[in-house]
Amino acid sequence: MQFEDAYKEVYEIVKPKYKLFTAGPVACFPEVLEIMKVQMFSHRAKEYKIVHMDTVERLKKFLEVEKGEVLLFPSSGTGIMEASIRNGVSKGGKVLVTIIGAFGKRYKEVVESNGRKAVVLEYEPGKAVKPEDLDEALKKNPDVEAVTITYNETSTGVLNPLPELAKVAKEHDKLVFVDAVSAMGGADIKVTKWGIDVVFGSSQKAFGVPPGLAIGAFSEEFIEIANKAEEKGWYFDVPKYIKYQYKKQGTPSTPPMPQVFGLNVVLRIIEKMGGKEEWLKMYQKRAEIIRNGVREIGLEILAEPGYESPTITAVLTPEGIKGDVIYEEMRKRGFEIAKGYGEGIKEKTFRIGHMGYMTFEDIEEMLQNLKEVIEDLKKKA
Repeated sequence: MQFEDAYKEVYEIVKPKYKLFTAGPVACFPEVLEIMKVQMFSHRAKEYKIVHMDTVERLKKFLEVEKGEVLLFPSSGTGIMEASIRNGVSKGGKVLVTIIGAFGKRYKEVVESNGRKAVVLEYEPGKAVKPEDLDEALKKNPDVEAVTITYNETSTGVLNPLPELAKVAKEHDKLVFVDAVSAMGGADIKVTKWGIDVVFGSSQKAFGVPPGLAIGAFSEEFIEIANKAEEKGWYFDVPKYIKYQYKKQGTPSTPPMPQVFGLNVVLRIIEKMGGKEEWLKMYQKRAEIIRNGVREIGLEILAEPGYESPTITAVLTPEGIKGDVIYEEMRKRGFEIAKGYGEGIKEKTFRIGHMGYMTFEDIEEMLQNLKEVIEDLKKKA
């Protein structure tokens, strides 16, 4: 390298110091980092088109999209959150927003900031949305056009019963919008079978790829509505993305090519591991080991039993100990967990991510260090 000093100056700041158990971005698979080093070329070149369309087809299979489209967006998942509202809900229209934590509240903000009205069904942190409650809320608000569901609430470690909730929404003939940012790649998603109209995820979570790429799946019903929608904006105009995908095998604006290459590699890794079922079993095993280990230390999980996340665990702190203190002590030992997140639970929780590249030996080492940290802090409390 001609300017190796420039590289070294930045590397000294960002070089790996911790084993990551974060909420995201997460540690990337070595194969992902390796493919992302490839020299850049035009995103309209045939080589990119081949990888782009292959990635889309692999995602269709992984997300079980039998009818509709899978699209790649140069954004975070929140970009598709906004796209769902701008493309799928009429100006001034109502949306039933289910909230079980901080990211459900974000969906409400997106609804309202785009000139639509939010009707809220909210639960205390740690709880999941119940199908009977959603049914009752829709009976009381028959004029809503869509229902938003946070599949996996990153702030509380709760996995909502998505198939049951989507079924209720469809019985009321409503569009179903799903924030699957911390679920996609770590929890099962069957887009067509479950009747989902929009579901979106991000590269930097369970797929173990750097941030910058959002993945969205859209139903035929949603696309039909989007085709007629007015003032969708330019950047997140869903029909425009479909048009470019068919005509140019790419995106309207320049995509994050390295992330697309990385995601393609991960989807091939999943195939070589034995497919989606084996990949998701790996995530379930990680989650069980972490939850069991946390309980053996004497700590409690925030999520109500039966609704625990396969990708992140929110842990209640011992009496008199703040979550950010545990976070800092673990960092001193070389482990990056995640601080508590969200109103009312920020100080009394910390979170352990199960996402991205990690070994089962890494998990056991992290749990042993967490046990020692908790014991030391209890003595000082």
